[in-house]
Amino acid sequence: MSFPNPFDGASPWGEPETPKEPKPMTDAVAAVSPNPFKIGITLKGAAGYDAEWLTPTVYGASGDEAAKRVRELVQALADNGVIELVSSAAVKMRDTHQSAAGKGGDAAPKTFQGGKVQNVSAAAAPAGDPCQHGRTLREGQGAKGPWAALFCNAPKGSNCDPLWRQKDGSFS
Repeated sequence: MSFPNPFDGASPWGEPETPKEPKPMTDAVAAVSPNPFKIGITLKGAAGYDAEWLTPTVYGASGDEAAKRVRELVQALADNGVIELVSSAAVKMRDTHQSAAGKGGDAAPKTFQGGKVQNVSAAAAPAGDPCQHGRTLREGQGAKGPWAALFCNAPKGSNCDPLWRQKDGSFS
């Protein structure tokens, strides 16, 4: 006894497959539908999280159009003084706004260690320390055992040498 093959013939659930040709997009449809290309840019005043940010978004019907619009937008922001205005407003905000944890930007930085964000405590440098930027205490566990050091708070590349904890507990 034989049974008919269930995969022979057309599917009982669907329409017969006919290739569909894509319809050309008309101007009316292009004006109504969103542009397929989107570029978001971030202009930061400095490397830290406390720096001012501008985050405009630009759309375009093609990648080239979106890229050209980014250039036009950045040029217009510069020509109309928007970048300088945002920077001045951010400085004014930092100077006049007192957050609960202290002035914005002066809060102790955070580190990522052991799969968790660790608050790093700000520490006073020892007397006679030539660093004028302030120091942050960081501690960890290395191959040779626990360590601690006071690191300069200046931006990377212009910071002072770290002060390492000595066996007597002092830093040098």
